[in-house]
Amino acid sequence: MNQKFSVAMSVYKNDIPEHFERALESITSQQTILPDEIVLVVDGPISFELNRVIEIYSLRYSMFKVIRLKENCGLGNALKVAVENCSNELIARMDSDDISVPTRFEQQLHYFSKNESIDVLGGNIAEFIGTEDNIVAYRDVPLDDCEIREYLKKRCPLNHVSVMFRKDAVQKAGGYIELHWNEDYYLWIRMVEQNCVMANTGTVLVKVRIGADMYKRRAGKRYFQSEKYLQDYMLKKKMICYGDYVSNVLKRWIVQCVLPNSIRGFVFRKLARKGA
Repeated sequence: MNQKFSVAMSVYKNDIPEHFERALESITSQQTILPDEIVLVVDGPISFELNRVIEIYSLRYSMFKVIRLKENCGLGNALKVAVENCSNELIARMDSDDISVPTRFEQQLHYFSKNESIDVLGGNIAEFIGTEDNIVAYRDVPLDDCEIREYLKKRCPLNHVSVMFRKDAVQKAGGYIELHWNEDYYLWIRMVEQNCVMANTGTVLVKVRIGADMYKRRAGKRYFQSEKYLQDYMLKKKMICYGDYVSNVLKRWIVQCVLPNSIRGFVFRKLARKGA
């Protein structure tokens, strides 16, 4: 496998330096196959400590390309800039506080080499609280393109932090577009419209930090509005029927606008996750 690939990342002021450094470590010194390029978009002003991490890793690894935005523009806009500045056709998405398993890139490159029709490839995630060996849940996603297209009608079918994709396929669909906590789901929907082919490995590729804050973020009027926007979009494009639309919107309204945070967390863990 001699395929070159880039990694697209962003970092912003609220990221925790220690978590950011651990994320970078997981895609550099601990990977069985290293990326040829890491495009890191600094989304607005950040702390001295975060800048220090960037400085250390930029000096240690020549593959870093750092792009700084004057103001915080949001994840979707930052990732759009990152993708546009990636030099390679294959691009892996990486978050600023999660941990890629050591064989993540090797697995994905091997899959792409054996399946040339694939445009996007993701995998499962393991969620942890506190220490990374304290796995509390898994989010498994469907494997092949047909299953993914069906799953997409109700829920996001790819774990965003785990994906590797073809740059031209993403750009053909319009690239990342800012949409509160739903930039990825919106992109997959538009890629399906463009007949892009998707798959998941069926293996855990990334360990993801979670906590009470995760459930708080996935709630409230703004988050519900972005979710409803996607349902409106799929209904307009005839990707879902009216019955599915009503069911999807009602479920999201109850979970995101009605339930208290503690119960919302329980619902996520029991209905949207598999226990560790």
